[in-house]
Amino acid sequence: MTVNTKRHNFGQTAAQTANKVLKEAISDKMKLPPYNIFPEISDDKISLRQILTADIKDLVEISFYDAVQATTVRQATEMQTKIDKDYIDGNSIHWGISDKLTNKIVGTCGYYRGLDKEEGELGCVLLPQYRGKGFMTSAMLLAIEFGLNTIGLKRIWAITSQQNEDAIKLLERLNFIKIAGLDDNEIEYELKSCV
Repeated sequence: MTVNTKRHNFGQTAAQTANKVLKEAISDKMKLPPYNIFPEISDDKISLRQILTADIKDLVEISFYDAVQATTVRQATEMQTKIDKDYIDGNSIHWGISDKLTNKIVGTCGYYRGLDKEEGELGCVLLPQYRGKGFMTSAMLLAIEFGLNTIGLKRIWAITSQQNEDAIKLLERLNFIKIAGLDDNEIEYELKSCV
């Protein structure tokens, strides 16, 4: 079979037209934020839920926006306002990781960029006293499933520093593979099933 690639209307080849139609079909299948109801997902240990104003005072030490860390409740609140706006604009989704036994937020995770390109940068941070107890593994598994099956992402990636051995071990345990060394001593990983 041959494909005729002669120019058609508007200067596009048949292949370009087909690619455009395919992209539009894929975009129609994606379910980007915001959602009518903020998605809460859970397993037997944790829930990923919306961060409430009452949660912020406990999250100052792990509140970040554009790689800047909050040092006060006011800064953390301002950052959360920006994160909420990013969600409303369809650019991200940011969950609090809630311990099901206490409903206390022990960390955060979410997709922070790339959603409009069928990909998502998955980021996470956990309060120090909850590290090594399985909270982040549960959170990342739930977020990955949501990204693939609800949002419809074709690629999930994460960036961490070369010194963050715990994050590297977590990513590798979750089937991420190293794909690039980056500036500022960082490494990019990609979910293998999306490669």
